[in-house]
Amino acid sequence: MSAESTPEPGTPEHSGTSGPRHRAKGQRRKPRSKRHKALVVTAWAAAGVVVLGGTGLGYMYFTLNGNIKSVDINQALGTDRPLDVDNGSQDILVLGSDTRSGSNKKLGGGTDDGSARSDTAMVVHVYEGHKKASVVSIPRDTLVDRPECTDAEGDTHEADDGAMFNSAYTTGGAACAVKTVESMTGIRMDHYVEVDFSGFQKLIDELGGVEVTTTKDIKDPDSHLDLKAGEHRLTGKQALGLVRTRHGVGDGSDLGRIQLQQAFIKALVNQVKEIGVLTSPKKLYDLADTATNAVTTDSDLDSLRDLASFAGGLKGISSSKMNMVTMPVQYDPADGNRVLVDKTKAELVWDALKNDRAIPRAATKGNATGDAKGVVSGG
Repeated sequence: MSAESTPEPGTPEHSGTSGPRHRAKGQRRKPRSKRHKALVVTAWAAAGVVVLGGTGLGYMYFTLNGNIKSVDINQALGTDRPLDVDNGSQDILVLGSDTRSGSNKKLGGGTDDGSARSDTAMVVHVYEGHKKASVVSIPRDTLVDRPECTDAEGDTHEADDGAMFNSAYTTGGAACAVKTVESMTGIRMDHYVEVDFSGFQKLIDELGGVEVTTTKDIKDPDSHLDLKAGEHRLTGKQALGLVRTRHGVGDGSDLGRIQLQQAFIKALVNQVKEIGVLTSPKKLYDLADTATNAVTTDSDLDSLRDLASFAGGLKGISSSKMNMVTMPVQYDPADGNRVLVDKTKAELVWDALKNDRAIPRAATKGNATGDAKGVVSGG
């Protein structure tokens, strides 16, 4: 397919069951977790600054190169994977991880129990020509059939039916998360990028904050966030609070939080593209150092040269060319704190991406949604 024939990604229309979720009669809502939610949005900022990070830094290149952590996904998963279609497009699984140790614990990550969770997940499809992208958020509370998988240490984990989506990462790390997504979608992930939230906070501060406009007051003591309606330049701490809040605005659902995250990503992408870091070598290095420390990648992106080349392929995608949707789901009638995949509509999404086409509008109508659409926009 030529670049000219690649269709414009559609803009989803959120309608249908957009109200608050309903629990089955007699069930009690489980207390909301107060732990910080790791953020995928750092990956976009990391991509933007790492492109610059490999240029003209001399010996500093090797320091930045050593910052990058990686996981050999190909070795762990072997050949039992979807077909690797070479049509000029790319599919990337981007996860946010909230490890309970180190600087993440200081930010409110909870008990240092040696575990880590993936509370944010997105499949990023970059269309042929690398001028457009579709981003599909996968709700952490989705009940899925998790396949048997082998982690990066070579340990095998049994399959589990009806497991929460984010349990794949907790159980077997990056490799099991990729295996689960590939099983759900039938799409081979070309790359894997993982971001931790302490790195996200530092990077936003390095960028000088991110400008957003809020249409409602947002107050959430759990995420230490108190914003009046209006224009704001968010610090790293405020940005972290905004994209992890569940009940600061809207219906308190994970789906509402996804809407806030998607709006923030667009604001962040615009700012990263506009910032003039080349005028200050120290600023450039600090940004690249923070970005490379914040990410874990698959082994094909484990050098600064490879990561910069990959990021260079993304820098032409503006926020207006990013179609952001949530995987089609409906609330679980047996448990209002969980969602179920709408398999018919989800198949429309995954088939479109497999064939490098725009996601059809029919896939985005009538799904369960949050209640935070339009609350946040770029400043």
